[in-house]
Amino acid sequence: MTLRQEIVGNAMQMAVVDLRPGQTVYCEAGKFLFKTANVTVETRLSGHSNGGARQSPSGPGGLLRQAMGTAMPVGRRVLAGESPALQYFTARGDEGTVGFAGVLPGEMRALELDGTHAWFAERDAFVAAESTVDFGIAFQGGRTGTSGGEGFVLERFTGHGTVIIAGAGNFIDLDPADFGGRIDVDTGCVVAFEEGIRYGVQRVGGLNRQGLMNAVPGGEGLSLATLEGRGRVILQSLNLESLANALRKAQGGDEQGPAGGVFSPPAG
Repeated sequence: MTLRQEIVGNAMQMAVVDLRPGQTVYCEAGKFLFKTANVTVETRLSGHSNGGARQSPSGPGGLLRQAMGTAMPVGRRVLAGESPALQYFTARGDEGTVGFAGVLPGEMRALELDGTHAWFAERDAFVAAESTVDFGIAFQGGRTGTSGGEGFVLERFTGHGTVIIAGAGNFIDLDPADFGGRIDVDTGCVVAFEEGIRYGVQRVGGLNRQGLMNAVPGGEGLSLATLEGRGRVILQSLNLESLANALRKAQGGDEQGPAGGVFSPPAG
């Protein structure tokens, strides 16, 4: 069943989801806004299996397999900085309504999965999804993560159905194929991209005088995300690190270091 949803609002959008009787949608903790009284809520550490009913384990072996099956995805979410728990909302007896939102001023987008390919998104982009959508974590590898400072961990969505994501500022949809097959993006502006897009990180110049001069005036740090191939890419206009630097400056704090965001001290 297709998820009936409407994204409303401007500067801080929210998704209003209409559930059919028995239909389930889940979200990450902290993204829920409101629900009608006939919608039940259940918080789980374990995920689901394509919306199927959970089976009770039989015997010590079954209990161990269930524990391991719960611990592994929860551990991956914790390592990725995500919430360990998910909240599941189900309409009982009649149609119900649930509202969700992101945590930052910006846009939301509903992505439709047909089971043929996955979508990848930045950390914290996930808002809610049908129970037929599987939410996982993708580790991009050491070189990508350590050189870029961002993008090491991505959210991965597979299966059939609707998944709702959120970002900061305004969104723009691009296809690298329309720009010669590749676009270079500030690492803080990538929201999501389709499977088939090749994602990497490249240095802006080298660790020499010219490389530092390229990085310092624009405040872009020493790395850019590279997105290659053919497919849909969603970018956001608001870079959170730039916003944090602007707020620190307004409060009389220091701006980011001379090498850009890569070597900036952590906020707080």
